Amino acid sequence: MTPFSPLFILYYFATVLASFKAGRKSKAMAMYPTQTLKEKISLFMAVLMPILVTQIGLFSMNFVDTLMSGRAGAEDLAGVAIGSSIWLPVMTGVTGVMMALTPIVAQHIGAGRKEEVAYDVTQGLYLSVAASVLILLLGFMLLDPVLGLMALDLPVEATARHYLIGLGFGVFFLFASLVLRSFVDALGETRVTMMIILSALPINVFFNYVLIFGRFGFPELGGVGAGYASAITYGFIFLISIIFTTKMNRLAAFPIFRTWFVPSFRKVKEILFIGLPIGFTIFFETSIFAAVTLLMSEFSTEVIAAHQAALNFASILYMLPLSIAMALTIAVGFEVGAKRLNDAKQYTRFGLWVALGLGLFACIVIYLMREPASYWYTTEDEVAVLIQHFLIYSIFFQLSDAIASPIQGVLRGYKDVNVPFIIAFISFWIIGLPAGFLLANVTFLGPFGYWVGLISALATMALFLYFRLFYIQRREKERIESIDL
Repeated sequence: MTPFSPLFILYYFATVLASFKAGRKSKAMAMYPTQTLKEKISLFMAVLMPILVTQIGLFSMNFVDTLMSGRAGAEDLAGVAIGSSIWLPVMTGVTGVMMALTPIVAQHIGAGRKEEVAYDVTQGLYLSVAASVLILLLGFMLLDPVLGLMALDLPVEATARHYLIGLGFGVFFLFASLVLRSFVDALGETRVTMMIILSALPINVFFNYVLIFGRFGFPELGGVGAGYASAITYGFIFLISIIFTTKMNRLAAFPIFRTWFVPSFRKVKEILFIGLPIGFTIFFETSIFAAVTLLMSEFSTEVIAAHQAALNFASILYMLPLSIAMALTIAVGFEVGAKRLNDAKQYTRFGLWVALGLGLFACIVIYLMREPASYWYTTEDEVAVLIQHFLIYSIFFQLSDAIASPIQGVLRGYKDVNVPFIIAFISFWIIGLPAGFLLANVTFLGPFGYWVGLISALATMALFLYFRLFYIQRREKERIESIDL
């Protein structure tokens, strides 16, 4: 049964529909107060596992883009790599802004302020529209100048440009669906998000296949087709998100799309006050990877393609600490909103231990899979060998990510976002990128020097965030005690 067969598609949607009907019958909120560590572990894993499946599903879309583009040719892969490197920091930065709704809504639920949820989500939707318009205007004005600054081969530059143009058609749908996802996840209903993403994955695979390779009468667009496939998928995700939000009992209890509140600059300002530091933190982390890819334009097309492929594979395993971070934001935000700080600390300790164990697992997987994985992305031996070398360096990313990402999730649960933003900026742009540039241009490491710089940035951020966590836990305890007195 192939991913393109009618039987597979029918099976996929039947599974999602069955889960949807089962979800409508249940009225219980996923997040609830727990008394014992065993209950907390059970609840945390129930929240975490759908997030993990969701993140793997989301990443699978990018994985398919890269994998199929690589099969179309090294120039297509390099073009998609450049396009993705420009788009990814923008997308993740805006995603971070929209993620502000997760701790806001989680604390509303923990404190019993359910009547404020729909109002905040509606303001988030207004913000997503404004963000979409801004991004499209900036893209219209800056895309050609940015690509013109890079010494790219003409076919690579053309692929990158039209890949981004294709993505642009789905920008509004993506940002609006991120708002709805933050709302759903904040309630602890992470299984709903999982079902939405799983239902969209076959759509993404199908349109990548037909648009990149020109199947079933569709035009053969090469790597450019991946951009249009992503835009179509974003639209599908938004449509399904609306259906779930308005039809499932637990979500329909909040009048999203039924009551349109007047836009409130005060509430948007509150969302931005929390969201902008989160967005900039994520932007600084992802943009350094994009900057490295752009700086690598001085190397050959094969090096750019290998760098992108290795980064793509290593990013699959980054879904583990990232998912734990998202689950910790929900759990910690819920407990902090209810002023149960000891419970929040228990979730934190358990989440960090799980992340560390999975980080060690990721290191082993990369080491063992580096050779066969390299041939998933290319049929060219030269590119495959370069991918394997890059993957060795990526092993050192994993442990730092296993510490830094979950702590970031915890701090967001406390609504502590400004200092982590400063830490990210210093770690990546003051330490990591300059170190990588020097190592790449002064030493024998060449393009691998940039990856050593990335490793130093991640390690620095993990160390500083670790100390920040202890400070915030102590400060929050003193604040609650002073209120109670």
